[in-house]
Parts: sequence; structure tokens; C-alpha cells
Amino acid sequence: MPWIARGLRDGFVTTRYPRRPDDYGEGFRASIALRREALGDAERPTDASEVPDLCPTGAIGVRAGQIRLDRGRCILCGRCVAVRPDLFRFDAAIEIAVDHRDLLVVPAPGEDLDDAALEARRRELATRVRALGRSVHVRHVDCGSDGSEEWEIAALWNPFYDLQRLGVYLTASPRHADLLLVTGAGAAGMHEPLEHAYAAMAQPRVVVAVGTDAASGGLFAMTYATRSGVTHVPIDVYVPGSPPSPFSILHGILLALGLMSRPGRPT
Repeated sequence: MPWIARGLRDGFVTTRYPRRPDDYGEGFRASIALRREALGDAERPTDASEVPDLCPTGAIGVRAGQIRLDRGRCILCGRCVAVRPDLFRFDAAIEIAVDHRDLLVVPAPGEDLDDAALEARRRELATRVRALGRSVHVRHVDCGSDGSEEWEIAALWNPFYDLQRLGVYLTASPRHADLLLVTGAGAAGMHEPLEHAYAAMAQPRVVVAVGTDAASGGLFAMTYATRSGVTHVPIDVYVPGSPPSPFSILHGILLALGLMSRPGRPT
């Protein structure tokens, strides 16, 4: 039996993340970052009049002489990095999930984000997930995805990531689910099915939006068949990326369950 020889040769292949860092995950191009030159101000504005036109989804803007990037709209096409490498670069990371939509905007959204409201939201989520214990069942609903996020979600239960080692299991019924993974650009035909799935879940329940499409609609936002992402059920955690890696999705799940530290303001 060749699998016995392969097992003896390869040894233990399951990642130790989140207990230990994983070099494989840290090499994934998870997001676009702004270089220091992009962080101008009113007195020293950045020469970026043409920069917003580089992004096909409108993720780049200029405000008060400073470039702002919405990672919730970024599809990681890399066009901004290719054309203006002096302002943009790829950022390799795992832990990119956030627990508020405004935290996907870099640099920090400043006055747009109410710190008191954010802290109250985090306390409410922590109280809600405390009742779930150590065994969590996940239901996935596709609301108009291109299929890329589904491949990454499916990988979470393979031998390398083995999400079941953390007490997280996949279920076919929302009635058995504690956590809802939502993907897709918010297809109009999926509004009612998603609402039914959410309503069928027992309390307490948690929702994680996976991918740029779910956060904003991405390239498919506001078409005849879609809206600007998944907006008709309350989202607790956003995982940006097109698609995000399994490590980032795992981080989003653990963040939603209160098993990872909360992100600070983006820089």
C-alpha cells in the first residue's frame, strides 16, 4: 500500500497554525499594501491624480492628499502594483480578517469608525460565541460566487488544514449550524434562500463573509443580477481577498469565535 510508505516518508503534514506560525501561509499574497510614499497629507499631497483609474472595482481613492485603499473591494488583480510600484506592493500575510467593514479601509478610517461602537460590537459578539463551546458546526451558502472561494473553503477540511482538529465541522443543514460562511456577490436570486438559512439557525449564530465579492460585490457589484455583496444578513467578520487563502478563512472563523486577538485599526 503506497500510502503507508508516503506517510512514513512525509511524516506529519498537518499545519500547526494557529498554535505556531506557518511559513507556507506567510508566503501567500493576501492583500495590497500602501507604501510610505502613498501616505501623503494636505501639505505634501501625493501625486496620484490618475491612481483611482487603475482599479477596476473602485477600491482606490484619494482623500485630503492621501491615497485610501478599500481591501473590501480589492480583487488582487495587481494592476496598481504593476503600474505604480512606488505606491503599492503585495503584502504576504495570513491574518487579514476583520470584525468591522470599515477596518478593511487603509490607512485607518479615522473619524469614520466609532471606537465605542466597535468595542460594544465586539463585546456583544464575544458574549454570543461564548455559548458555542468547543464544538462548532459550519454551513456554507454560495450567493453568486465565481467558485474560487469554494475551492479554498473545501481545502479547510483536507489533511493539511484539518479544521476538525480545532473542533470545527461542516454540516449540510443550517438547523445544525452555529456559523454561516457566505460567499458571492449577493445574487438577487439568493436573497431569500440566504435569509431562510440564517433564520433556520439556532441562537447563538455567527456569520462570516468570505472574499471580496461577499464584502462589496467585487467586479460583479450592482449588476442586473447582483447587489454590492452580501448585505441582507448581519455580518460579524469579513475575510477579504479574491480568493482569500484557506489560512485567512481559518483566521476569520477563529476571529469570529473569539479564539484570535481582535485586529486594531489598519495602517
